[in-house]
Amino acid sequence: MSEYPVRDVLPELLAALREGTRALLVAPPGAGKTTMVAPALLDEPWINGGQILLLVPRRLAARAAAEFIASQHGEQAGETFGYATRLDSKVGKATRVIAMTHGVFLARIQADPELKGVAAVLFDEAHERSLDNDLALAFALDAASALRPDLRLVAMSATMDGARFGALLGDPPRIVSEGKAFPLTIDHVGRDATARIEPQMATAIRRALAEHDGSLLAFLPGVAEIERTTEALGAPPDDVILHRLHGGVEPAAQRAALAAPPLGKRKLVLASAIAETSLTLDDVRIVVDSGLARRPRYDRGAGLTRLVTERASRAAVTQRAGRAARQGPGIAIRLWEEAATGSLPTQDPPEILEADLSALLVACLMWGEADPARLPFLDPPPAPAIAEARRRLATISALDETGQLTPHGRAIAGWPLEPRLAHMMIEAAARGMAGAAAGAAALLTERGLGGNDADLELRWRRWRSDKGPRANAARRMTEHWVKRAGGKSNHPAHELGRGIALAFPDRLSRRRDASGEQWQSVGGRGFRLDPASPLARSQWLAVAEVAGHASGARILSAAALEEQDVIDLFGDRIETRHDGAFDPATGSVTPTRSRRLGAIRLSSGPDPKPDQAAIEAALVDGVREHGLDLLPWSESASSFRARAAFAREFDPSLPALDDEALMERLEEWLPSLVTGKRSLKHIDVAALRSAMDGLLGYDAVRTISRLAPPEFSSPAGSHHAIDYRAPGGPTVEVRAQALYGLSEHPMVAGGRVPLTLAITSPAHRPIQTTKDLPAFWNGSWREVAKEMRGRYPKHLWPDDPASAAATLRTKKAGGSRRA
Repeated sequence: MSEYPVRDVLPELLAALREGTRALLVAPPGAGKTTMVAPALLDEPWINGGQILLLVPRRLAARAAAEFIASQHGEQAGETFGYATRLDSKVGKATRVIAMTHGVFLARIQADPELKGVAAVLFDEAHERSLDNDLALAFALDAASALRPDLRLVAMSATMDGARFGALLGDPPRIVSEGKAFPLTIDHVGRDATARIEPQMATAIRRALAEHDGSLLAFLPGVAEIERTTEALGAPPDDVILHRLHGGVEPAAQRAALAAPPLGKRKLVLASAIAETSLTLDDVRIVVDSGLARRPRYDRGAGLTRLVTERASRAAVTQRAGRAARQGPGIAIRLWEEAATGSLPTQDPPEILEADLSALLVACLMWGEADPARLPFLDPPPAPAIAEARRRLATISALDETGQLTPHGRAIAGWPLEPRLAHMMIEAAARGMAGAAAGAAALLTERGLGGNDADLELRWRRWRSDKGPRANAARRMTEHWVKRAGGKSNHPAHELGRGIALAFPDRLSRRRDASGEQWQSVGGRGFRLDPASPLARSQWLAVAEVAGHASGARILSAAALEEQDVIDLFGDRIETRHDGAFDPATGSVTPTRSRRLGAIRLSSGPDPKPDQAAIEAALVDGVREHGLDLLPWSESASSFRARAAFAREFDPSLPALDDEALMERLEEWLPSLVTGKRSLKHIDVAALRSAMDGLLGYDAVRTISRLAPPEFSSPAGSHHAIDYRAPGGPTVEVRAQALYGLSEHPMVAGGRVPLTLAITSPAHRPIQTTKDLPAFWNGSWREVAKEMRGRYPKHLWPDDPASAAATLRTKKAGGSRRA
């Protein structure tokens, strides 16, 4: 083990932990921090026979680390060195070092906040900011400060933000390992961003295998890209063994991808981000990096998580490149231009800032902290996300009116599942469906189990017939869940949908079209499904997972339901509504009576006893859906909105009256206008105009009148409406004679914008359009006046109009006409 560079700084680390209880260890990939530090601590006097917990981000890394450390000490995993993950654990009575995932650690520290018998907790790859990682560190710090001042905590990473982690841990000693000196060549080959990544990755991989020695590790964003790249590669060379490496691969296949290849062979490993950290892949000398990563993004407005493929961070691509030079000189081939590296985000975004925080809130409440922001998080959870989590948990009866956990909420907290799935297990067991619910939970939490089809029933059948180690482990896990729930171990496939509907009642959906592509959910969101899916023939779906934008999220996993299932499960939520069918062609409402489950209309018909309030609500909803053009806008109201928009350019503090602003404030002004109405055309146009004044308020209306006056008063005493919608800016049409005596050009916007004057003849035919009247008087006026005298001899056409008296009369007429 002497080849690991971290060995050189172990004395410094040991000294820091003898003198204090915290430390930061910064060591590059391959330095040996994952496998060297924990064993080195075992003989320290402060350990006193206690355990060392090594927290790693992924199950594969936990198992691989424990097996490697054990082999280096001539043991099998489960003796001195073991591991603990949700599906698989090897821990004995004599185990002193346990590599575990953060989720397993959270369950342990919740059950025993003092961590009795634990001497140290090591946070490997601390820069990976998953929700569980951040929560585990926060609980460990809180426990250490309140209950266990002797507990040693060490954060370890190659790329963590040392200053921020240092501040969080109380500025402990920072030990730096320089790492190995194996040279690493970085080659940027670029790619066509408009073309699919898989063929380009396949081309780069084939070229790299032909030009360089050693095994190759390729990074792709996800399982689908790994499979498509495999297809694009075709048959690999005879000396190359192809491996796939992601969370859904069987443990034996994962071990083979990590191990050295047989003599005379090379490995080609197509991997997801699982291979970025905490693992050494033997014999790898080449890395081909797509530069892409797949991350969950929670759309708070829609209540949905989107899987987004985006550029990897600089920290991630640094970790990836380092895989090539762990055991010797290597090359990293990057499918982007060198100049683009500087624009990559520095770190992956912390999940706590973007995720659904329901599980975090439950964990904090069980910990005894009602306000998660008071715990020592590197990034405090956002208040809006916590508020939304409270609302979400209240809908499954997990919180009471004071925001504390109900008995049902405490039962949910005891399950190693996210709250909605735990709620499903409890509710399903009470209905005799524990087996189906456990199967659904396994399929939704164990990626790739039974395949990746959207049809969960199909995946369930594949999983039940799969005799592999991972499938067997998942079955044992579900049997444990069923027993814990006090249910029966039967697993009828047709009940999968019933269980999922209990977990995600707001995603329960009914087909909207004949193809099965469009679906309407109880929660009001529209979902899309591949019409080729067997699920498309169903009338109802219990939808578990969706991805994409809220207006048309794609269904990733679901199970079919019968309508009777829906009635059995949610009959108490079906309500009769007196509403109306809105016709956008006429702007009117036909009163209807309907039975609804959330946003889904189960049945409807004419309402013999119409509810006027429902009709009025339907009129408002009709405008909200079809737009403001359905309203009877008068010229006065439309002109006023144009004036308000113009004035707002010069005083942004004025409230907006554009379509977006009016739609946003629809409930403030439209309901009163439709009171007692059944059609939008019956709205009083004067009242509609007055509603705009009401939205603005007295002071704002006065400001608009000052900046955007409704009319221009000429020297002749005539009044002319100003058109603020004209392409050339505020424009007024006026006869030339009405402007005589005007030596300065009229302005609006408090003197900042010249009024466009569309000057006409006495017959209202265009003469000149100008934004500089004095220049017109002194320029082309003489030629204009000469021509006009011939056409309109009864009217005055002075040589100096700026000094002449404005008039609306002819030379001899005694009356006047409007200009």
